Parts: sequence; C-alpha cells; structure tokens
Amino acid sequence: MATEKEITIGFDAKRIVRNRTGLGSYGRNLVNDLSSADSSHRLLLFAPDSGHADLREQVALRANVRFVYPENLRFRFQRDLWRSRGIVRSLRENGVQIFHGLSGELPHGLKASGIRGIVTIHDLIFMRHPEYYNWIDVQIYKRKFYQTLREADRIIAISERTKHDILHYGHFPEDRIDVIYQSCDTRFRQRSDDETKQEVRRRYSLPDRYILNVGTVEERKNVLLAIKALRRLPSDLHLVVVGRQTNYQNTIQRALGDSLKGRVHFLQGVPNADLSGIYQQAECFVYPSRYEGFGIPIIEAVQSGLPVVAATGSCLEEAGGPDCLYVSPDSADDMAAAIVQAIGRRAEIVPKSLAYVARFENRNVAKNVLECYNRLLNEVK
Repeated sequence: MATEKEITIGFDAKRIVRNRTGLGSYGRNLVNDLSSADSSHRLLLFAPDSGHADLREQVALRANVRFVYPENLRFRFQRDLWRSRGIVRSLRENGVQIFHGLSGELPHGLKASGIRGIVTIHDLIFMRHPEYYNWIDVQIYKRKFYQTLREADRIIAISERTKHDILHYGHFPEDRIDVIYQSCDTRFRQRSDDETKQEVRRRYSLPDRYILNVGTVEERKNVLLAIKALRRLPSDLHLVVVGRQTNYQNTIQRALGDSLKGRVHFLQGVPNADLSGIYQQAECFVYPSRYEGFGIPIIEAVQSGLPVVAATGSCLEEAGGPDCLYVSPDSADDMAAAIVQAIGRRAEIVPKSLAYVARFENRNVAKNVLECYNRLLNEVK
C-alpha cells in the first residue's frame, strides 16, 4: 500500500482544458491548490485532447504536475470512448493509485482495475428538476450517475445539499461521502484601481448605479425575478446581467416591456480581468437561482465587497453564510425589499460575509481533499 509520500493521483481533465465556467474552474483551482500544498504527490491530468491553450495555461505545471493525452484519436466518438473506458489502461500504465473524476463521472472498469476511485459530484439538478433539461439528456445523465456510483470508492459532494441529493437518489453509503466545499480563487479580493474601473465602465457602458447578476441566462437561474423586483426599485437603479444567453432570453425580452428595457443590460463573453471591475462598481449582487449545487458567484461577489441577496430552496445559504439576505425565488416584493436593505446595510454585511467565505479559499480546500485521498488509500477494500 502507498504511503502519504508515494501517491500518484490521476484526474479527469477534459473540462480543465475545455470548460471556461464552473466545472473547468473547479478542476483548475483544485489541481493548482493541491500541487502547491504538497509537492510530494504526483498529479497526472488525463484529457482526451489538449483543448484550449488559454485554459491549459491556467494550470501551473510544477514538477509534480503533467498532462497525459491519448494518441491518434481523430474523431470525437474515439475520444469519448477513451474517456469512458480506454482511459483505465492509461491509468494503469502510468501507475495511478487514485483516480479523481472532477465532474461527476468515473470510467467503466476502474474498480476492477484495482485503482481507487473518487468522484466530485457538483449537483443532481437533472434529477431534482428534470423540467429544466431535455428528456433524453436526463436519461443519459441518470445512467452515468448510477454507473459512477458503482465505480466510486468515495464521493466528494460540494455542499450539504448535494450530499442530501446523492443519498436521496443514489443510496450511496453516507460514511463514504465527504462534503468538501468548492475552492474559490481569491483574485476577486484584489481591488482594481480607479483607472481600470473607469476603463471597464466605458468599455461595457455601465450605468451609474446598478445591481449585478452573474450566471448563464437560463430558466433555472431565475433572473426574471430580479427584473420584476427592479420595477419596485428607484428608477436610477439598473440591473447588469453577465453571462451566456440561452433561449430563455426570449422570455425575458417579452417580460421587459418598454419601461425596463433601458434599465436592464446583458453582457456576454466578459473576461475575468474585466469581471472584477464590474463586480466592484455594483451596489448589490442578486442571485435568485431556484436550484444550485453550490454558488461560486455569491462568493466572488462577497470577495468584491458586495452585499448579496439570494434565493432560498437549495444551497445558497451554505455559500453566502448567515449575513447575506435570502428570499423566496417567487417573491419580487421580497427581493426588492431585500435589495434596499442590503444596499443600506452594506458596511455591516460585507465584513461579516468576507469572514465567512474565507473557508472556501484555496488552501483549506486542498488540505481537506488531500485528507480524503489518504483516507481512501488507508481503507480496507
């Protein structure tokens, strides 16, 4: 059996090199944190291809970190098959003792190979709220979920809410589920200078006063509640929404009407370098999502010095802590009142919220994950 000083850990790195949002950020942050926290562990990142250079370059290639790619896979179905089955051979050839599925999946045959499997499950929204998904996609996701449970020795749930859903839908042994909150980068704590903020304001035509929402513009995220609340707020207060748009945008446009069209601003493709400046010039952050596995944008907003108003019903209270404000995802009146309260109490709310979200920042998360790996290796099969 390997000791703490001899661990070779493999990671499913597909989304590390291809995903620009939550799942990709989770993988990149975690690998960087782990490699700096303990250089004695060998971290191998297995991806079906090299993906995007700008995402790859966000991974610090220290002496104990490298990427591993298969050879001669020209077509997507070949890469998908490798990731779901063929990767196990590569893991064995590279001496991997633990394989960590970073985005809710583990390959077929992992357990039979003798490699210990751990998987991070971010959410089971497709089971809790299948109405937000295509029916065929739900069936595919369900099949992958149950297959992953068969291969997993341990599970990392990124919130108590996600753990509850795993127990409810998967019946996985509770003593083999670890709740380890998602790592959040600390870059949003760094304040932009006035010149940078002015440039960001000019580039995106930001209004003088605005509340902010960050996230994909889709039905589940429920940004329509913030728009309805805006009707009840002073006319000089605007709403800025940063995120990829979907067909739900059509529903929003119909709901806006002439009175609000000039007060709601949608931005897409905003780089992280500019996002900080957008956060820091807002007066309040709103996150009315009906269901989340965690809620990283809430932490980013708090780090940026914003009071937060979020929705009840999932895990957002876990992300924001007791000093953020929470309202029903169906009450525009409560949302409007909470926004007014949050702006008025900003100086009181923000310092307490900053102290709370420190628990999600980098090194503590890496330490918890390393402890999970060591528990896994020391368990009797």
